[in-house]
Amino acid sequence: MKQTSKKRALITGITGQDGSYLAEFLASKGYAVFGMIRRASNDPLVRVSDLVRSKKVTILYGNLRDIGSIDRVIVETCPDEIYNLAAQSDVGISFKCPEETTEVNYYGVGRLVNAAMKANPKVRIYQASTSEMFGKTKPPQNERSPFAPVSPYGEAKLKAHQDFVVRYRDAHGLFICSGILFNHESPLRGEHFVTRKITLSMARIRLGLQESFELGNLDAKRDWGYAKDYVEMMWLMLQQNKPQDFVIATGESHTVRVFFLEAANALGMHVSFKGQGLKEVAVDEDTGRIILRINKNFYRPLEVDYLLGDSAKARRALGWKPKTKFTDLVKIMADADLNQVRRKLT
Repeated sequence: MKQTSKKRALITGITGQDGSYLAEFLASKGYAVFGMIRRASNDPLVRVSDLVRSKKVTILYGNLRDIGSIDRVIVETCPDEIYNLAAQSDVGISFKCPEETTEVNYYGVGRLVNAAMKANPKVRIYQASTSEMFGKTKPPQNERSPFAPVSPYGEAKLKAHQDFVVRYRDAHGLFICSGILFNHESPLRGEHFVTRKITLSMARIRLGLQESFELGNLDAKRDWGYAKDYVEMMWLMLQQNKPQDFVIATGESHTVRVFFLEAANALGMHVSFKGQGLKEVAVDEDTGRIILRINKNFYRPLEVDYLLGDSAKARRALGWKPKTKFTDLVKIMADADLNQVRRKLT
């Protein structure tokens, strides 16, 4: 493919939450943006359709399980920067499909990194790592904290980080770095993730389209940020003089219970909790109806109880800090889902 003066970026996982925000961000900076996607029976481009139609993003088909397709995509795109966001990204599903999780989140990274390094030893690579690598590590967690994953997802991500980021950087001088991002959410979050499940379900209940829904562990604590704030950090990491790994987090942690209460508040709903344990419920005080129940099937086999990120290194070295407060994030998501549900009614 003919080279241009534009920087060229390849994003795997471009159809996901982070990939779509990152594609928009890079396009705004004048990059030639390419996205590698898997073939799917439904429309995988729903989040990036406008970018594709406006020719700001070029889509190519490939799969981290298929080295031939990876080689072809890299040759066709000649990327200066690669952002590997593709993954089996559901922690709960990783317990049910551990081999698939390892195949994509570990071996897939190796295929991509080796193909990229062979085509262009000077390529810069961003690897999407995760706070789940810390697992049971005592908070706050930063770049010096020990890793102790408790899920197949966290284990595969950690092994990829150790083998293909740290080791390849040291042994081959490859410019590759990990963004150890703590939980980050948005209206583009998949509907099966707990935060989006809450805001979408509550919006439907608010409009009388749903009676109730179920959650698992309400007391799990997470450091939740806004995905749109975080993708800029992916880009900043690849603009540095040397590759380094960074924890990206807000430095605040909230329980699932608090997220639920904030969503209710954003939607003008008055709720209260009654009962304990698996019999605990949330009641809409205006109607007296139970709108939330606890289902033990939504508990993970091994739970990460408390994640709280320390992003002091990123703040110091990159001048970054989160722009969106937790309450604002929840309101952004709740309002977006309320508007989406309303549109479907008209």
